[in-house]
Amino acid sequence: MGMDNQTWVREFILLGLSSDWDTQVSLFILFLVMYLVTVLGNFLIVLLIRLDSQLHTPMYFFLTNLSLVDVSYATSIIPPLLMHLLVEHKVIQYVSCAAQLFFSLGLGGIEFVLLAVMAYDRYVAVCDPLRYSVIMHVGLCTRLAITSWVSGSVNSLMHTVITFQLPMCTNKFIDHISCEILAVVRVACVDTSSNEIAIMVSSIVLLMTPFCLVLLSYIKIISTILQIQSTEGRKKAFQTCASHLTVVVLCYGMAIFTYIQPRSSPSVLQEKLISLFYAILTPMLNPVIYSVRNKEVKGAWKKLLGQLSGLTSKVASW
Repeated sequence: MGMDNQTWVREFILLGLSSDWDTQVSLFILFLVMYLVTVLGNFLIVLLIRLDSQLHTPMYFFLTNLSLVDVSYATSIIPPLLMHLLVEHKVIQYVSCAAQLFFSLGLGGIEFVLLAVMAYDRYVAVCDPLRYSVIMHVGLCTRLAITSWVSGSVNSLMHTVITFQLPMCTNKFIDHISCEILAVVRVACVDTSSNEIAIMVSSIVLLMTPFCLVLLSYIKIISTILQIQSTEGRKKAFQTCASHLTVVVLCYGMAIFTYIQPRSSPSVLQEKLISLFYAILTPMLNPVIYSVRNKEVKGAWKKLLGQLSGLTSKVASW
């Protein structure tokens, strides 16, 4: 009976960001607006890519996957967070907590691998442009996308199973905004050294390995760009990578800071802010970054808006 009381916890209580009601209401409004902007922005990017045939290229195929990952990641975190901001007791069921950890961890892993795949795509585009369409054919792009989704999902499933086999004792309080893996592991009433080692190993495999591939790709890209004689040519080559490079810096920077050394990880408040950064800010900024810093996307927006304006004029004339 004692072991049952230690092991089977039916629900957890998330401590969240604040216990002050006015602060929670303000955060609810802010996060709701940002979440709606995130969903709308990524949906419009996907829709634009589908409608404009000039964007039916490997780069935008991967960008579609990235937008889907961003929306899914934000949805796994933000709606429950919004609900908890309006209640006094931020209760999350054991099964719901496990599901949230699985989806958030899995989607995060998928994004890291996907960004490495996109770096390879940019490498081929800049360093071997004449063979780009031959190398980045539909079959390879599909396999790379599937690899991203499968690797992130398998890693997440493994950690979810390992984490929720830990005895949680009677400690129901998770000092976080969601069921984040480091926060859940801290609730366990046994030594979690093996779990922390597993987190660090998987971080090296699923985070540092893609990151190193991204670095290698951009070393090759920069080397190739510097060999271009004309200033205009160098500028054009760099512009093809600028959006992706900006997103890479945002995503990998915080993740490396958080997960590579669990025992010397940031403070709990920093962990919460980093989670918010990933759940709200990054998914919201990605469509903006690709729209503002990418000439092809800006051109597609102008074309689409022009078509809509013309259609509106015709409807009005009728």
